[in-house]
Amino acid sequence: MEAGKERFAIYSRKSKFTGKGESIGNQIELCRQYISAHYGACFADSACVYEDEGFSGGNLERPQFKVMMQEAKKKKFTAVVCYRLDRISRNIGDFANLIEELNELHISFISIKEQFDTSSPMGRAMMYIASVFSQLERETIAERIRDNMLELSKSGRWLGGNTPTGYSSESVSSVTIDGKVKKAFKLKKIPEEANLVKVIYEKFLETGSLTQTETYLLQNGHRTKYGRLFSRFAIKGILTNPVYMIADQDAYEYLREKKVDLFAEREAFDGNHGVISYNRTLQKAGKTHEMKDMEEWIVAVGKHEGVVPGSMWVNVQVLLDQNKSKSYRKPRSNVALLSGILFCGGCGGYMRPKLSGRYNADGEQIYSYLCTMKEKSRMKCCGMKNVNGNILDQMVLEEIKKISVDCSEFQRQLYRSKKAVEESRQEVEWDISRLKEELKNVEGEITGLVASLGKAGGTGAEEYIIQQVDGLHKRKGEMEQRLWGLSLDAGNRELSDLEFQLIKHTLSSFQNVIGLMDVRQRRAAVRTFVDKVIWDGENVHLYLFGSKEFNLPEPQGDYSK
Repeated sequence: MEAGKERFAIYSRKSKFTGKGESIGNQIELCRQYISAHYGACFADSACVYEDEGFSGGNLERPQFKVMMQEAKKKKFTAVVCYRLDRISRNIGDFANLIEELNELHISFISIKEQFDTSSPMGRAMMYIASVFSQLERETIAERIRDNMLELSKSGRWLGGNTPTGYSSESVSSVTIDGKVKKAFKLKKIPEEANLVKVIYEKFLETGSLTQTETYLLQNGHRTKYGRLFSRFAIKGILTNPVYMIADQDAYEYLREKKVDLFAEREAFDGNHGVISYNRTLQKAGKTHEMKDMEEWIVAVGKHEGVVPGSMWVNVQVLLDQNKSKSYRKPRSNVALLSGILFCGGCGGYMRPKLSGRYNADGEQIYSYLCTMKEKSRMKCCGMKNVNGNILDQMVLEEIKKISVDCSEFQRQLYRSKKAVEESRQEVEWDISRLKEELKNVEGEITGLVASLGKAGGTGAEEYIIQQVDGLHKRKGEMEQRLWGLSLDAGNRELSDLEFQLIKHTLSSFQNVIGLMDVRQRRAAVRTFVDKVIWDGENVHLYLFGSKEFNLPEPQGDYSK
């Protein structure tokens, strides 16, 4: 670097707050001392500081790191200084791309612990070598954790987390050959829940349909382990979980045929115990519900009782595969305008369009809207009357035309609403940011505890660690559900300047152009400023973005079906 023109950025990162050792504050102070010793105190004092606390080095998705790179492109500094190489990244690919990007910007990278400086060719070469070892260390730790989990899974014990429907977790003790008391956990059957699981298997085999199985459960008032209504997704999760399969000879033959990694001999399949599986899903953010090929599964005979015979579980899998292979049938209805924004005033569910085989005087196919909950439960959970779709869609269009003639009051309400939404969204985003930080800390604690399980095997600490992991898994699940809800809430509270202008423009030209639009364009135009529509069985309530509830007048003609 050319003397006299140096401008420095200091970057510090730590996975979680400890307040000691290589803390954020200590890293920054050591970087300042290095800059002061090599370039002068004035450069150390004027250095830009970027801090990311509570973020992993596994990737570059960190807020302050992103800010630093944006300001690097603006030439705000000529060198980035960090305490140690892995404070930037433990991933060799990310690191290599970063160094290349900084080189293109003519920005040097200095790691004071390893004494590397990319302003020289040798420094760049040594930096890459050190980064390789940093990634190797990270992957070795991950592999060691995985190996520990694999060894534990072979024992058929329950390793923690949310217990499946039909079971609870209980502690069991055993005495080792050297006289030590060894404690672990296994699944304990809950008879009432287990009976419901068996009913789900029987009903699916009887109907061959997830939808009809869902209808049966809704009609009979059955709920999930957590008190929610059963969905097709929840039902399929139960039907595909091998934990319910009794470890009998049919189960053994099927698992061998599917080439799973089976840690049990034929004799262990005694027709009583269930099956414990590991490595069934992708352990990646946002993909934890995606199933791996069965050849990647690790399976052992569990310590718990099974629920359904092996032949029944196998037949369910065959039927599910057959259903999956059926070609997707595209919905026939493409004429309704309010799909996705029309709700039932009775149960709050969506109302979907249903075509008839008849046509009206204008040659339009007649259709109605019906409540999806009413349909799924066969009128058991909701009895809302259907509504004439042709009449309802036309009435919504006519009312929007009237608003477009004099939309000044609507626009004033829209301005007020936009301001309130922005304030509310800021609060939600703050909650999301705080919850994400807490979630990362919990994930870090789980990883640390799992890594220590291998060392604690056979000691009194093992039970305590497993209990801690179990509790943290439950807490993590609650936090992820809360985060998902907040993210949806934030999305619903967003109204950008571009969207705001689009609403105004569309409303002002609506009356003149609506007759020239096709169905798809009309649907998009309506969604531009209609938030939702609610049918209560007698009246329709129209909600516009930024406005109060707007009631449609009494219709002329056959309104309900």
